[in-house]
Amino acid sequence: MSITKPRWLKQPIPTSAEGRNVRRLLAGLELNTVCREAGCPNRGVCYSLGTATFLILGKICTRGCRFCNIGSGTPEPVEPDEPERVARAAAGMRLKHVVVTSVTRDDLPDGGAGHFAETICELRKHLPEASIEVLIPDFAGNEDALDIVLSARPDVLNHNVETVPQLYRAVRPGADYDRSLRVLARAGAKDMITKSGIMVGLGETVEQLSKIFRDIAKAGVDILTIGQYLSPGPSYYPVKRFVSPKEFENLAEIAGEKGIREVVSGPLVRSSYRAGEAYMKIANNNLKLR
Repeated sequence: MSITKPRWLKQPIPTSAEGRNVRRLLAGLELNTVCREAGCPNRGVCYSLGTATFLILGKICTRGCRFCNIGSGTPEPVEPDEPERVARAAAGMRLKHVVVTSVTRDDLPDGGAGHFAETICELRKHLPEASIEVLIPDFAGNEDALDIVLSARPDVLNHNVETVPQLYRAVRPGADYDRSLRVLARAGAKDMITKSGIMVGLGETVEQLSKIFRDIAKAGVDILTIGQYLSPGPSYYPVKRFVSPKEFENLAEIAGEKGIREVVSGPLVRSSYRAGEAYMKIANNNLKLR
């Protein structure tokens, strides 16, 4: 049985000339965004602000996580010119902070790591003043693949743990909690700003979340996003409850107490929500340098 969505999760969808320009530019260059494919509730706001999160390596994932609206199955072939098209779009949008993510590509020997590295390279070429954040999959634990991305030196290495380990089997059966922690720790060990994100409202407890905060702080994570899980439809994992704005404030305090430097927490928060602002808070404090 579904539960009624509370008022704090309802927001108008803004329309603006800037938003229309973003949509036209993305369509003209035949680019995917996680904003659209994952049905992000903030996409109207971000488009109106002239931003978007690029989704590379196609829009078909090799895994079937029960929380995600992105389709799963047999992926499309990798498009060699996609990194340049992403860079051209980012330059056309005059982005100051670029976020790039991908579907999981377990079918590729390097999981798509080389494609990430090429995209970072093209972004540096076309938009040298911008900071670059990549939200990566776990590359099935392949450290050599991860090192390909790390060697390209993105400004932020983001990898989401998504939920508490007790729910992995039900929510994201193809993933492994300890493997995700190793991804974050390896990036943090190379003096890179690291970031992760979790969803709440899937049946986790505060005690379980507190342990996650401690684990990712120990792994060296600098930035954490906490947002409400919204089920894409009846065939997906159901929302167990809607977390109140006050509870999100409390979770941010707990995460900060565990040692995470910057926490962005709220019902509509997603991995790339106001990503540039979170990055600048860390960068300006010179906690880690590129």
